[in-house]
Amino acid sequence: MSLQVTVVNVFVDEAGEHGNPLGILWSSKATRGREQEIARDVGFSETIFIDAVSEHDAHARIFTPARELRFAGHPTVGLASWLRASGDDIRSLMVPAGRVQVRAEGELIFVTAKPEWAPEFSFQQLESPADVEGVDPDAYAFGNNYVWAWADREQGRVRARMFAPALGIREDEATGSAAVRLTAQLDQDLDILQGAGSRLYTRTARADREVEVGGRTSPERIIELR
Repeated sequence: MSLQVTVVNVFVDEAGEHGNPLGILWSSKATRGREQEIARDVGFSETIFIDAVSEHDAHARIFTPARELRFAGHPTVGLASWLRASGDDIRSLMVPAGRVQVRAEGELIFVTAKPEWAPEFSFQQLESPADVEGVDPDAYAFGNNYVWAWADREQGRVRARMFAPALGIREDEATGSAAVRLTAQLDQDLDILQGAGSRLYTRTARADREVEVGGRTSPERIIELR
């Protein structure tokens, strides 16, 4: 049986380029119990399965090619953006970690998260953006590794890359959960350029140490999984 997977790119730049592809599927008899297998076959860093949508809320689960995640940034931002573009007035998402609040800021969609919801990362600060761009992904064989440098500290501009063999991801194009943890560590709003050109924005100063992470999402396209 074939499955249709909706795909959006999350954290695209102002021109709609780059971003991290996200697979979106409605949970059904064809997917239940097969989520991990399907996520491996889709092959993106994350695939999200929608269990239910009510008036202002949605319930969903997130899978990498290797395992299920309690929370992740680009799947929640991408799903919230896609549902809102489809006409659903989504204001929160329920994922295994907890309730994720959703809001719009112009063309950006933000979600809230507690830093401890995110996977653990090994953060490595380098001297310059050029040093980040010169890193060899194959130098990171284990764990979840976030390599970053200030592009402009006063403006909160960061250059970053992420390598996560522990999650089955050689290099992640845009990593909202790592952005949440870094923002909490630095206690500063950030404008992050990650990967080949993806853009992530974070906001601090929320209750209970929550951090907002947001960005732009591309229009949908459909792929068929056989």
